[in-house]
Amino acid sequence: MRESIKYIQDGPRPDTLMNIARTSLSSKFIGSESAVFCQIIVDAVKAVKIVNPQGKAKYPVNQINVLQSHGQSSHESVLIPNGYAMRIMRASQEMPAWVAPAKIALLDFDLKKHRMSMNVNIVIDDPEELERVRQKEMDITKEKIQKILDTGVNAIFTTKGIDDFAMKYLVEAGVLGVRRVDKKDIKRIAKVTGAQVLLTLATADGDEAFDASYAGAADEVTNERVGDNDFVFIKGCKASKACSILIRGANEFMLEEASRSVHDALCAVSRTLESNAVVPGGGAVETAVSLHLEDHARTYDTYEQWAIAEFAEALLTIPKTLAINAALDAIDLLAALRVRHHASQQASDPKKKDYKWYGLDLINGTVRNQVVNGVLEPMVSKLKSLKFATEAAITILRIDDLVRIAPDPQDEAQ
Repeated sequence: MRESIKYIQDGPRPDTLMNIARTSLSSKFIGSESAVFCQIIVDAVKAVKIVNPQGKAKYPVNQINVLQSHGQSSHESVLIPNGYAMRIMRASQEMPAWVAPAKIALLDFDLKKHRMSMNVNIVIDDPEELERVRQKEMDITKEKIQKILDTGVNAIFTTKGIDDFAMKYLVEAGVLGVRRVDKKDIKRIAKVTGAQVLLTLATADGDEAFDASYAGAADEVTNERVGDNDFVFIKGCKASKACSILIRGANEFMLEEASRSVHDALCAVSRTLESNAVVPGGGAVETAVSLHLEDHARTYDTYEQWAIAEFAEALLTIPKTLAINAALDAIDLLAALRVRHHASQQASDPKKKDYKWYGLDLINGTVRNQVVNGVLEPMVSKLKSLKFATEAAITILRIDDLVRIAPDPQDEAQ
């Protein structure tokens, strides 16, 4: 394993992102629309670039929100740069559908008419006094909302509800309110806008207050209808980089499959940018490493030679399986591939040196230069695959006993 990793890392490598995304999507359901999705994926990953304190660039895929909406074709899928989107709508149609610049408050409690705590018994004989109690309950809610609005907040997101009483004040103030927001979405919005999620407005002094520093900022918050669904878009986030991909499709199956495929490609492009290295795909790496290990095995004069040879043989399972899955002659293609890589490792001819890029072309049933044709994979994925596969094999080989539970006599009789 260590020799394989060293060989892969020491080899020369091409570098291109569009081809990484295209290779990841090529075997997927949306492979035919890769021209559209590749550009969206590469732009999305680049948009969420952050630099950690050590100066190393990171591309967190979880900062990219992938949404689905029925209707139109996959070609209508769009990227919302530096923004966050959710499939949800504003609490009332009378609220504004667009606010800009947006000042956002994130709440984790209800905005509803205040009620007396349970098990509190108050005996009131005077009807006027009872009316004053009811009015005070309404005033408490109004004051709570007013404390939030006094800081200039014009968009409120809450994980709980907003009742008609509270909604009336928000509508009058021209505030865009969104209720029943998912906890996961609230946390992401907090991260990208710089807002703080509040569980209560209570202060240490026993009073209630809303500080302006609790609010987040964005260029605009809009409520738009896309297909059959309403979406809330937060655009121009100020605190952190984020983006959303809105996938369109004819039905639920296509949307789910496209979403999974896009996530795979996002991860591949992210890993490539972080490791800054790629390798040719289509079984090229496995074949080259297998041949190198066969030569490496002959440097040992003990039983280790056989172990390394078996490891080399196991690596050929990848190109062999690729050919079988494409209903092609695996033996013939594998032989042609091994000839090319053997020539590249032995020859000094520059033309034959390029054979190291050769892999399987499963569409035409032949072998070809994968770098020229843009079939590339992140190098870090290959290295981790080798490490995990080796560790799995070692774990299985360490198991020297098997405990079998005796079947129930009644089931055995049946």
